Amino acid sequence: MQFIGSDIFLVALTFIVYYGAGRLRDFTGISALHPVLVSVAVLIVFLEITGISYEQYSRPGSMIEFWLKPAIVALGLPLYTQLRTIRKQLVPIFMCELAGCVVGIVSVVLIAQWMGASREVIISLAPKSVTNAIAIEITGHLGGIPSLTASIVVLVGLLGAVVGLKVLSFGNISSPVAQGISMGTAAHVIGTSRVNQLSERYGAYATVGLILNGVLTSVLAGPLLEILGV
Repeated sequence: MQFIGSDIFLVALTFIVYYGAGRLRDFTGISALHPVLVSVAVLIVFLEITGISYEQYSRPGSMIEFWLKPAIVALGLPLYTQLRTIRKQLVPIFMCELAGCVVGIVSVVLIAQWMGASREVIISLAPKSVTNAIAIEITGHLGGIPSLTASIVVLVGLLGAVVGLKVLSFGNISSPVAQGISMGTAAHVIGTSRVNQLSERYGAYATVGLILNGVLTSVLAGPLLEILGV
């Protein structure tokens, strides 16, 4: 039992479970079996069975978190390779990003208000489509609940990765540029990682969507919430 609770074992288990989840999705072809979703479910069951606390499990997580920053930076490689093409489309890309950011914030706020959510919950939902590091900072600054925001951001990213491309195809949106930007804007890093598997071009435009939506949400979330009376 002491070995099972060791830092090395828990880190190794995380990698093994994630790898296995990825192979499972590839084998079955079921997009709903996203590796992140399956890994979280399996690890929760493991912690419940063994009685290992989340605090004990997360302690060695710093070994994995160390690689998150270079992994995010690596997303800039396809962006660099497509930079010349992207420069020619900066204005339409920015206008699309602006529309996506505003619609994303306004829609979730209005729905939450209609359903009777509290002010703290509404604020926590507003930055749902940006990466966790940015979303948590926005929520904390505006008076929301950072832990709720962190959970919502992951769920939104998973939902986008699973059904995002299907929704876009249903709407007859087949352009790699449009699909890439949409996935990066709506599903942040997880969505960007998903389309990056399709081609370098998808990944480049998804990275643009990820970056611009993070910046715009940071600037516009507060003013939009005030306009909507939150």
